[in-house]
Amino acid sequence: MTEIYEERRAQMFPKLDDAQIARVAPHAERRPMRAGEILFEQGSTNPGMYVLLSGELEVVRPGLAGEDPIVVHTAGDFTGEASVLSGRRSLVRGRVRKDGEVLYLDPPALRRVVQGDAELSDIFMRAFILRRMGLLAHGQGDAVLIGSTHSAATLRLQEFFTRNGHPYTYLDVERDDTLQGVFDRFHVTAADVPVVICRGEQVLKNPSNEEVAECFGLNRVSDPALLRDVVVVGAGPAGLAAAVYGASEGLDVLVLETIAPGGQAGMSSKIENYLGFPTGISGEALGARAFAQAEKFGAEVAITRCAARFVCDGKRGYEVGLTDGSVVHARSIVIASGVQYRKLPLPELTRYEGVGIYYGATHLEAQLCGTDEAIVVGGANSAGQAAVFLSSGGRHVHVLVRGKGLAETMSKYLIQRLEENPHVTIRTQTEIVGLEGDGRLERVRWRGPDGTVETHPIKHVFLMTGAEPHTHWLNGCVALDAKGFVKTGTDLTSEDLGAHWPLPRSPFLLETNRHGVFAVGDVRSGSMKRVASAVGEGSVCIGLVHRTLTE
Repeated sequence: MTEIYEERRAQMFPKLDDAQIARVAPHAERRPMRAGEILFEQGSTNPGMYVLLSGELEVVRPGLAGEDPIVVHTAGDFTGEASVLSGRRSLVRGRVRKDGEVLYLDPPALRRVVQGDAELSDIFMRAFILRRMGLLAHGQGDAVLIGSTHSAATLRLQEFFTRNGHPYTYLDVERDDTLQGVFDRFHVTAADVPVVICRGEQVLKNPSNEEVAECFGLNRVSDPALLRDVVVVGAGPAGLAAAVYGASEGLDVLVLETIAPGGQAGMSSKIENYLGFPTGISGEALGARAFAQAEKFGAEVAITRCAARFVCDGKRGYEVGLTDGSVVHARSIVIASGVQYRKLPLPELTRYEGVGIYYGATHLEAQLCGTDEAIVVGGANSAGQAAVFLSSGGRHVHVLVRGKGLAETMSKYLIQRLEENPHVTIRTQTEIVGLEGDGRLERVRWRGPDGTVETHPIKHVFLMTGAEPHTHWLNGCVALDAKGFVKTGTDLTSEDLGAHWPLPRSPFLLETNRHGVFAVGDVRSGSMKRVASAVGEGSVCIGLVHRTLTE
């Protein structure tokens, strides 16, 4: 974090010159400010952005031990970080130190500036992203997580905060000797962990992701009754691409996401075959950048707003019923709900999920492994990327594959890296048949190609085995193939179309058997399971959405 502040401070906290301020002014409201005045408070919604014309404004983060200073703004500086475009709750407090004057831009006005002025867009967006990176690195947010490395729920919450780019302070009951004061202050005990403290006020004991999102304002839908141009279900690469292109072309876009932007790709430690990133990019970083783009253009993204049912004969276009009982309405739908890794058919599997069994290989899981040996199960690129990443820490990684080899399912460059890596052993025609441990995983039994069962003292297993589509919520509204993936375009038969298809033309390439309902990315039958392909489908889909909206 120190390097970010020192090397990129000029980009984090740039000063606007007179000409740039003059271009901001027509979109802003001119306001006086007085010493001691709070311009924005931690937890306030729609804080907007302030450009200082004169005076001083200090930005601090209220924490359990008092205020943490972040920066003091003077003339030419501007406030805000990544949350300012989305209108989400402020993570920090802004207090006037010296009388002065400011230009205030609410989120819609700020969005008009970043969409219409290329130079200011670069300045603002770069600063907002870097400032959020700084808050993340220092844990300077409005959340405190008290947990334990032996708690699966703790890992779930850490992943939720991290993948959503929400800064939090982590306190571990096994390592932090000062926790008793926090326990006494908030009337909790070690038996309650994991505990989330929201803005130093609300205490959540072992909360669900939905409860956390609600407390921190991540899942607000501005107007559920509004008839949207398009509702995108899923914020993986395909869904985010649809959101970016749809919003940038003037459509009213709402994105519903169950966990975090990035989808399954967001759990990848490094993607090296995505066009434009020769040194690779993590799935988390790619998802965060795409999410920032979507919000820049005005797409609304609601986290933990889960699609529970699809009503394809609604009175106001299509309807998506959510798990909280609410309903959103749209003229068109983009199904980008993705897939999940298939679970091993072991009765004891759920007992060790989060405490030895993992479905993603990020820095959080790698820290839990330490220098211990690990197993990666799977033969696709995601498994290869995970094995390469985990072995880079010096630990030995066993790659277990049910088939006779990797050539048919994994990219050549990954196979070569695995084969040449002394810290990786590829075990073909091998599968896990048993898991053992007291409270957490301690031993794994696998059966090799000769049928022999071996027991190994391995405590960490990463499962990346096949994929099952998230299509349970569609309620028979669209045609699915035999494996549950959504059929589109030329894959649809006359039987699939039946009485559902109202037009003389055939469905478009990515269109389902319902007019104006599209499927993109991994959830689509016959799709190429690659990030670049998903992004391409999401962007192409919007052109087809435009055409259906005019029919």
